[in-house]
Amino acid sequence: MNREPQRIVAHFDLDSFFVSVEILNDPSLKGKPVYVGGHDRGVVAACSYEARKFGIHSGMPSKQARLLCPEAIALRGTRGEYSRYSRWVTNIIAAKAPLFEKASIDEFYLDLTGMEKFFNPLQWTIELRKTIMEETGLPISFGLSSNKMMAKIATNEAKPNGYLQIPFGKEKEFLAPLKVNKIPGVGDHTYEVLKSMGIYTIGDISNRSKEELEERIGKWGIDLWHKSFGIHNSEIQQYHEAKSISSENTFDENKTSIDFLMSEIVRLTEKIAYELRQDGKTAGCIAVKIRYPDFETSSKQTTVPYTSSDDEIIPVAKKLFHQLYKKGQPVRLLGVKLSELTNDAIQTDLFTNKERKTDLYKAIDDVKNRFGKLKIKRASSN
Repeated sequence: MNREPQRIVAHFDLDSFFVSVEILNDPSLKGKPVYVGGHDRGVVAACSYEARKFGIHSGMPSKQARLLCPEAIALRGTRGEYSRYSRWVTNIIAAKAPLFEKASIDEFYLDLTGMEKFFNPLQWTIELRKTIMEETGLPISFGLSSNKMMAKIATNEAKPNGYLQIPFGKEKEFLAPLKVNKIPGVGDHTYEVLKSMGIYTIGDISNRSKEELEERIGKWGIDLWHKSFGIHNSEIQQYHEAKSISSENTFDENKTSIDFLMSEIVRLTEKIAYELRQDGKTAGCIAVKIRYPDFETSSKQTTVPYTSSDDEIIPVAKKLFHQLYKKGQPVRLLGVKLSELTNDAIQTDLFTNKERKTDLYKAIDDVKNRFGKLKIKRASSN
């Protein structure tokens, strides 16, 4: 089987990120069963390894977590702190890595291909991990291998707070004894289908034919067969922090009505939040811009936990307006900008029912895509 040219990819994962941040802020939590996501109808965003011993895991309803371990400490989460620590780690990686992708708030891929001519990639990555841990206090695991999938699997095997390298050419050998659900993307349904076929390990997959796998689980079966050999060709998408999206409106007549200006803030924010979701992005910074009749222009911005939700962005934009606006002065132009954009994989509000909110905005955006952006909007934007 033909292989792709050798690449060197590192995968960094901040271990139990949300819990780790909470422990840094309250050291008395260390060593105790802790989970973040304490709302009655919410889900567990992260849990300590002590909590995992009771069967608690990420994505589990908080109610079920309490039943499994009544003595566990449930935390609502310090959302702003998570974004701050994530940016801190991002800045450290950006200062040292030639090319990296921020896959989520606590997960990074680094492309180190070519560095082997000048450095030992493993030692370089060990030093970077050490720097992150010393500066932030966060535990972090990493895997080093020939592609994104292999590096991620290596990281998962290295946890907690460790590292592991899978040498080039040893991918299939390493994967063979692992359970099939160690492959990213193999969910509960696929796992059950594979077990019904007598496939329990990744090595079992490589011993079957592509045709048999395709017949049972479709095109995903072919992809799975290739992955069982350690083959995965997904490219690292370079992270760009500076991108932004904005919208502004110059009024035909200067405006002084606060009600009108507030409705305009809502309208502009709805517009760019919709565009943000269409691009599959989330934003970590919100800015408001005001221009007066004499062309004096001022703006104010603030960082927020990564989001693409109107209901989270609009209140911040309104607050920025009130902090910036010269009371009683007419306004010539009003604008809203979202920046620090990153992939939609960033975990946003894990402390409420995120799935329901995601479904709601998907339904709203589907209506806009089908009938036009103006066919559905907030009453407060009228």
